[in-house]
Amino acid sequence: MSLTESKLTECRLIETMNDADYVVIDGLMFQMGYLRVPDEFTAADDVVLEARRGDTEFDLTRGEIDDAVLLGEGVFRLKSGSTVRFLTSAVIH
Repeated sequence: MSLTESKLTECRLIETMNDADYVVIDGLMFQMGYLRVPDEFTAADDVVLEARRGDTEFDLTRGEIDDAVLLGEGVFRLKSGSTVRFLTSAVIH
């Protein structure tokens, strides 16, 4: 992936994260709790997302979302192999 493609994917990921109410991680839907849209001041170990599904909590750091690959239709594959998709309430209803 070229630097330009990488930056474009990063912009698309940040754009979809920005107004998300839910995140689907490997097919399971979680309600967003905390969200920090990454910027140039966000370090690799900074938590950018916390989400909850019942008693299960999930978080992602900047390092975990860096270099995500856009698979299509708003679905991104992380370095770990997990897939994520960010949704708004309007999409769910």
